[in-house]
Amino acid sequence: MKTILAIETSCDETAVAAVNSNKQVLAHEILSQAEHRTRGGVIPEIASRAHMDHLDGLIKSAMEKSNLNFRDLDAIAATSGPGLIGGLIVGTMMAKGIAHAAQKPFIAVNHLEAHALVIRLLQEVKFPFLVLLVSGGHCQFLIAQDVGKYIKLGETLDDSLGEAFDKVAKTLGLSYPGGPIIERLAQKGDGTRFKLPRAMIKRTGCDFSFSGIKTAVKNLVQKLEMNEKDVCDMCASFQECVSDVLLDRVKNAIQMTESLNIKVSDFVLTGGVAANNFLRKKLQKHINLNILCPPNNLCTDNAIMVAWAGIERLERNYIDSLNFAPRSKWELDMIMQELQ
Repeated sequence: MKTILAIETSCDETAVAAVNSNKQVLAHEILSQAEHRTRGGVIPEIASRAHMDHLDGLIKSAMEKSNLNFRDLDAIAATSGPGLIGGLIVGTMMAKGIAHAAQKPFIAVNHLEAHALVIRLLQEVKFPFLVLLVSGGHCQFLIAQDVGKYIKLGETLDDSLGEAFDKVAKTLGLSYPGGPIIERLAQKGDGTRFKLPRAMIKRTGCDFSFSGIKTAVKNLVQKLEMNEKDVCDMCASFQECVSDVLLDRVKNAIQMTESLNIKVSDFVLTGGVAANNFLRKKLQKHINLNILCPPNNLCTDNAIMVAWAGIERLERNYIDSLNFAPRSKWELDMIMQELQ
């Protein structure tokens, strides 16, 4: 049995977890930075400082709750990209320091791979499987062929879906993050009232574009007084719009997978936006594949998924040098090339 301590500091969640290869979560400590809520988005410098202020305390707490000493660990893992470079440096350097002091292997985890693989902590999901990763910073389709081996089928050409939720929420005068409050208000709204553009729908491929939707919402808001009903109807119309776009792109992704002669039976929806129940149900209703989604607390950024990705990589002896440099951009379909 292998046990890993993992650190997640890629954006505005400071998190630490201890997980073993028997799929047991021994400890998970997470702090959601409140400093950004009044600013309508994450301020990178503030996020980095908050990671520095809280990370050591979270590590101490996780180690105490798991009844582990550093010598009991088999490796130390950290999200080393992609993400906000300041936060990545904080988490990666802390993990390297522990690894060096305890004489344990260091594993640099790709944040996107952690999202893609966490479902395998929860269920018996065999490779290959199709992944739609939708979060605040990323929106892309992948075929997961194995740990470290991915084929990217499409991605957003501008905003991520999570970013679109946040920007629409800001336009409507709602709080950050935008996803949860838009979903809640949409339940009271009329999703057919506002006609928003379904960008790239019915086109070939499975790339996304969400900037036009955001602009359309802004233009409509400027023409209205935006009472409570207007806000709820806009939230519902926005959700309907993006769900139509996702459904169209998912169907194309399935066709592309088939054209590559890759047979998949599982479709994994993951990332922070995957916590939206309306979007989940829309896909479940119209897609014939076995649709799998982590629970909400493992869709948003967390250290459990980083630890599990570390376990998967450690079992394949994918170990990284202490010279590994964290990176703000790190394409998931390129990580196997780095190992060769």
